[in-house]
Amino acid sequence: MFSIKQLARPVVALTSRRFMCSASSFKAKDLIINKTTQPKNVPPLESLVFGAEFSDHMFTVDWTKDGGWEAPVINPFGNFSIHPAASSLHYAIECFEGMKAYKDANGNVRLFRPDMNVARMSRSSQRLMLPAFDQSEFLECIKALVRTDAKWVPNEHGYSLYVRPTFISTTPTLGVGPSSAARLFIITSPVGPYYRSGFAPVKIKAETKYVRAWYGGTGDAKVGGNYAPTILPQILAGKEGYAQVLWLQGEDEQITEVGTMNLFFMLKNEAGENELVTAPLDGTILPGVTRDSILQLAKEWGEFKVSERKMTMKELVKAVDENRVLEAFGAGTACVVSPVEGIEYQGKDLPIPLGGPGSKAGPVATRMLEELTAIQYGEKEHKWSVVC
Repeated sequence: MFSIKQLARPVVALTSRRFMCSASSFKAKDLIINKTTQPKNVPPLESLVFGAEFSDHMFTVDWTKDGGWEAPVINPFGNFSIHPAASSLHYAIECFEGMKAYKDANGNVRLFRPDMNVARMSRSSQRLMLPAFDQSEFLECIKALVRTDAKWVPNEHGYSLYVRPTFISTTPTLGVGPSSAARLFIITSPVGPYYRSGFAPVKIKAETKYVRAWYGGTGDAKVGGNYAPTILPQILAGKEGYAQVLWLQGEDEQITEVGTMNLFFMLKNEAGENELVTAPLDGTILPGVTRDSILQLAKEWGEFKVSERKMTMKELVKAVDENRVLEAFGAGTACVVSPVEGIEYQGKDLPIPLGGPGSKAGPVATRMLEELTAIQYGEKEHKWSVVC
C-alpha cells in the first residue's frame, strides 16, 4: 500500500509538525494524533476478508542515523512514498508482527500478551541491525492507535482487529549494510473468525525438498525474508490437495513448523506417558505467542507431560503405526489452534485422530481454543489480557 517515487530524501514526512524526539527512542508522550476528517464506514462483519480492509488511521515514526528518532505520529491511513533504492525493497531489511485487539462484553478493547509481540519485534529488528527502540514506549503507541480506531474493533465473538506493526529500512542506497534510515509503522485491519463454521481439520504435506529455516539463519525472527520463499511449496502442496506444508529440518528430518504456525503433537510416548510435544527454540523456530501460551497452560493443568524437544519423521511414523498419536494441531495468532487430521509423507498418508466419531478436533486442541479465546475476549480474568 505505498507508491514508489524518485525522491531526494529517504522518506517523505507525513506531517509538518514532526520534530526530533530522541536518539535512543521515541516517546509515547510525544505522540501527535491527527484524526481523519473523512472517516470510513466499518464494513459488515460477514464481508470481512483477512487483510483486505483497513481502519481509518495508521502509526508512523521515522529514524535516521544522524538525527535519531522523530516524534511518533498517528495520521489518517494512506499511501506513503519511499525511495526506489530503499534497502528494504532490495535486501529484505524488514520485520513485522501480528497481533489482535478484542472487544469484551463491556465494550473494553483488549490486547493479548502484547509485551511478547513487542519484545519479539525488538529481537527481529536487532537481527537485521535496525535501530533500537524502547519496548514499553512502543507498546503505549500501539494502545493509542487501537484506542483511536476503537470503532473498528468488532463487537462479536470470533472477530477482532488485526494489528500489523512493521519496521523497514528506508536507507536510499544499493549498498548492503546497516540502515542509516528506517520507518516503524502500524496498520490495522478488522478480521473475522479463522473458521467461519467451526473447526476445520486440515491435511498437510511433509516437505522433503524445500526448507523454511536453517541453523544460523533467521527462523526465530519474524522477518519478511522468511515468508516469500514458502509461497511456492505452499502452492505446490495445495495442488496436491494439502492445506499446509510441514517443514522439516536436517538429514534426520526433524519436525519444525506447519505453514506459518508452530506445531504440537499429543501422543503416548514409548514410556507409556501422555505427552504434548513441540519443537524446541533452537534458532530455527519462531517463538510464537500462542505457542508459549499453550505450553504455560498445559503445564498449569498438570495432566500430562509437556515437552519442548526434537521429534523426527521417523519417530512420528513409528508412533502413528503403533496408534500412539492422539492428536496434532498448529498454533498461531490467526487461528489460535488448527487441528491436523492427516500428514502426507513420502507418498503415504499418516492418519491423525481427531478425538472420536464426528469430532473436528482433539480434546486438547478444543480445550486450548476455548481457554485462550476466553482470556482474549475478557471472559476469564487473566494477566495476559491487557485493556487498552
